[in-house]
Amino acid sequence: MGGGLYSTTKEDFDKTLDLTRIKPYGDTMNDGKVQLSFTLPVEHDEKAIEAAKELAKKMGLKDPEVAYHTGLDKGFTFFVLYGQLIHTINYTEIQVETVEIDVMSKEEINDYIKEKIRRKIVILGASTGTDAHTVGIDAIINMKGFAGHYGLEQYEMINAYNLGSQVSNEEFVKKAIELKADILLVSQTVTQKDIHVKNLTELVDLLEAEGIRDRVILICGGARISNELAKELGFDAGFGPGTYAEIVASFFIREIVNRKLV
Repeated sequence: MGGGLYSTTKEDFDKTLDLTRIKPYGDTMNDGKVQLSFTLPVEHDEKAIEAAKELAKKMGLKDPEVAYHTGLDKGFTFFVLYGQLIHTINYTEIQVETVEIDVMSKEEINDYIKEKIRRKIVILGASTGTDAHTVGIDAIINMKGFAGHYGLEQYEMINAYNLGSQVSNEEFVKKAIELKADILLVSQTVTQKDIHVKNLTELVDLLEAEGIRDRVILICGGARISNELAKELGFDAGFGPGTYAEIVASFFIREIVNRKLV
């Protein structure tokens, strides 16, 4: 363009990646551009729009713009906003506790069980509490699995039982005792008001009350589950999205051997 007052070139944009001061990437490095949405319990009018902008500014957004707004019901308004985040974080200082696993193939897992454990192992899984979602537990246990990764029902040396959804902790523990389960897999998808934390903690308490907590490998998974959270709640491991059967199995077969639960 003709070199006017507001002309820009690629050289005008910041291209520097500083991991000690990172911020969101929208169109260019370090522009901090983000989108967020929320609902306010107020009438859908101009005052509500201004309130949404003020809240966005307090969240650390520079020059927030309301891209979309609509009344949901009397006294409630939904917003979508764009803005430029002013805050940064030091990425190099972040430490996350993850499950370090050398992932085996299905064949290697079966061979490991034959060699080290010398019997079929029993796995019991469910979406417990009021959770009605089974996508996660089905992906890990059901024969067809997910995205080309076969579920635990496909494994020769594993007897896998999927109880489905909305299974009470009492029913889950009772079935675990009945089947003499080695592994307990719990999926938690519905997590409003941290109901998953209460439910997972209750399960640990029940297992301890029955005197079998130390005799099982206890694993949980879900969209808001991390290994750090799982261990804080008394579980042996926690897995988030993108976890497949062979990842979970590679962990628990070694745990059985390491804890001498064979």
